Amino acid sequence: MTHNARASAYTQNASKYLQQLCKHWSHKATATFTPENGTVRFASGNTLEMAAQEDRLVLIVTVPDDGDLAHFKDVVDKHLLRFAFREALEIDWTQG
Repeated sequence: MTHNARASAYTQNASKYLQQLCKHWSHKATATFTPENGTVRFASGNTLEMAAQEDRLVLIVTVPDDGDLAHFKDVVDKHLLRFAFREALEIDWTQG
């Protein structure tokens, strides 16, 4: 069993951030991506899926049953906000 949460971050730079996150984590995880979609799979079993839409970046985080969903969401938030420092990006999470 897994736990997940979904978020939208409204931005005109969704594809840019998706690619930056995938490239950033490709050194410590398995990352596959196109300009429109990306997936990062960590050895811990945590997964980040992203979809770049015209006006937003959609994020779905999944952790194993024994994983810490709140912590993983926080890690994703901090990285995305660091890449998006030029804009006032808001990440709106909902539990899956």
